[in-house]
Amino acid sequence: MNGIRNATPEDAARLAEIEIFNYRLFFYPIFRSDRYFFSELTVAALEEEYRTEPERIKNTFVFDDGIVKGFVRVDGTRVEKLFTEPAFQGKGIGGMLLTHAVRETGASDLLVLEKNPRAIRFYERHGFRKTGARQRVDDTDEFFLIMKRT
Repeated sequence: MNGIRNATPEDAARLAEIEIFNYRLFFYPIFRSDRYFFSELTVAALEEEYRTEPERIKNTFVFDDGIVKGFVRVDGTRVEKLFTEPAFQGKGIGGMLLTHAVRETGASDLLVLEKNPRAIRFYERHGFRKTGARQRVDDTDEFFLIMKRT
């Protein structure tokens, strides 16, 4: 199974760390909201949400080889989140998690930030294609691209 397993509430701290670090590294440069990324979006707050609302980690799978190094979350057929600890990126973990999500849950679509070409290329390498459709990111001037697996 390549170290992939279902997430549990005991994974809350690592899930929160991985998610927050990735948001700050890859999304902060696009959105530039100091208040949100460094005041509202905290590891402690997200960890607490994961611990008190275990349904938030339903359909979440972690790559765990003794250390949780990444995770993927699926909602229906949509890949909702896919993050690898930045220190372990480029080692195939994200690809294994995405492949697992496709094979085990039938995941076939996702949203990716239009201004994140690295993520777009990653998903294209794993069989996802741009549909030509876009979706506004909340009340910002940024857009998600909708990608589907072919």
